[in-house]
Amino acid sequence: MGIQAGSVPVILFQKVAFALFTTSWAFTRSPEGLWPRCPPHPLFEPQELWAVFNLLIPDHAADAFSPPRLGAQSPWDALLERLLGGLARWDSEHFLFIAEHGYLLEHNCAFLPLFPLSLRLLAALLPWALQPRSRLLLSAALLNALLSALAAAALLGLGRAVLQNRRQAFLAALLFSISPAGVFMAAAYSESAFACLAFGAMWQLEKGQGCLSGLLFSLAAGARANGLVNAGFFLYSRAKRFAHQLQGGSAPLRKLPSLWKQVLSLASSAALMCAGIFLPFALFQYYAYVRFCRPGTGLAQSIPEPLLQLARDKGYRVAGTGGAEPPWCSQRFPVVYSYIQDTYWNVGFLRYFELRQIPNFLLALPVTLLGSWAAWTYISRNPRHCLTLGLERNKSEEKGKARDGFCGPAAFVYVVHSSALLVFGFCCMHVQVLTRFLGSSSPILYWFSAHLLQEHEPLLWSTGTDNAKSGKPLVGKSPSSCGKRTSDNPVVRLLLNWRLLTPLSKSILGFFLGYWLLGLILHCNFFPWT
Repeated sequence: MGIQAGSVPVILFQKVAFALFTTSWAFTRSPEGLWPRCPPHPLFEPQELWAVFNLLIPDHAADAFSPPRLGAQSPWDALLERLLGGLARWDSEHFLFIAEHGYLLEHNCAFLPLFPLSLRLLAALLPWALQPRSRLLLSAALLNALLSALAAAALLGLGRAVLQNRRQAFLAALLFSISPAGVFMAAAYSESAFACLAFGAMWQLEKGQGCLSGLLFSLAAGARANGLVNAGFFLYSRAKRFAHQLQGGSAPLRKLPSLWKQVLSLASSAALMCAGIFLPFALFQYYAYVRFCRPGTGLAQSIPEPLLQLARDKGYRVAGTGGAEPPWCSQRFPVVYSYIQDTYWNVGFLRYFELRQIPNFLLALPVTLLGSWAAWTYISRNPRHCLTLGLERNKSEEKGKARDGFCGPAAFVYVVHSSALLVFGFCCMHVQVLTRFLGSSSPILYWFSAHLLQEHEPLLWSTGTDNAKSGKPLVGKSPSSCGKRTSDNPVVRLLLNWRLLTPLSKSILGFFLGYWLLGLILHCNFFPWT
């Protein structure tokens, strides 16, 4: 029943991440003097509300991977399952199963090893009185609470480096704390780990820390397969630096020998870095090949009988048990990941374009519209910059006065990255996952939303206590430095003054909060979600 699902812990962990981030920022005054230094109030206090929802809604009987529980539960195990069971839904079961038993089943290889390996290492530090699954469940809750906080901090640093607008960067990081993919940041999914590593790598690359950035990108590729696309950031940064050097008119580069030397140096460093980013994924494919394509090694003798029975009932292929060789093993380049996506989940170009999938396309409509609007806005405001792929040094950059904010030149590569993910996800994936796919991979969803709010919401134009349009006092904003109802959080200020918001602001905040709330209610009770 839904009573044992974990909506309350999910909210608690989201609040931990939010509190860690916003409190750390509260003592740093922005140069624009936007927000005072007193700690902001928590964003929400809805634990009791979600507990009621969870009591009223029984768990849905979903046709999802559900391995049998092995061994007898102690009272502590039962308590943890009761409190945190909502974190182990849908794909979470795969991650927890891999962390506990390894890659026993072929279709588990669709989930890359960094996150389950991290769970296993952290679980080894927890009390041995608990069963392995209970320790892993607790590890997932603690780890993702920390990683989501670090991801918000990394997004803040990245936003300040790229947007050159501290207000917009701060607002975007706050929106990340109520991401429409928020439930996946708290559940036992790899989204928080990937967002933390990817945003951190992008930030370090903007700071010129190429080696550290490459390491983080490589780790991200070991968490999710779309991390391979992040190699484009490194390639683009090197190409842009080289193009700007050529346009700078330096005499040595104009000489042919020096030019070739620079080109070879650029190509070799880019090739090495891309190889490092692709290495974790390639090693995992080789590991899967050895595990499933080689003759049986007697591994089945060490697998508990309930798991073997599950494999027989569901038709799962078990590692090391012999039998017919999987079809992907005979490919010239055996890649188990693409085979599983194709065979088990029917992922492929336009395969999801069916009438019965219309509800899922509607579920992905808000993020699709927002991502498309972001790309169109950027292109329409920077046509020449986009036509030259951002490689042309413009006059504002030469004077050190490049335009700031979302439409600034530095955001070009992030818009391209987001648009590529959007097109690929819309055409080739189960379209309903677009929200969490983009929400954990690209900062554009948060930057563009912050840009729209700043540009079109009058309540964010004034730092005073009155409504810029009517002159009426704003709820949650008092003259006192740290008053009881004073809100230094602009998102809280907007929510407390909901009736005064523009329709656009209501739409954006409604999308973020609506999906955040629905995700917590539905996902934790095994209902289909994004």
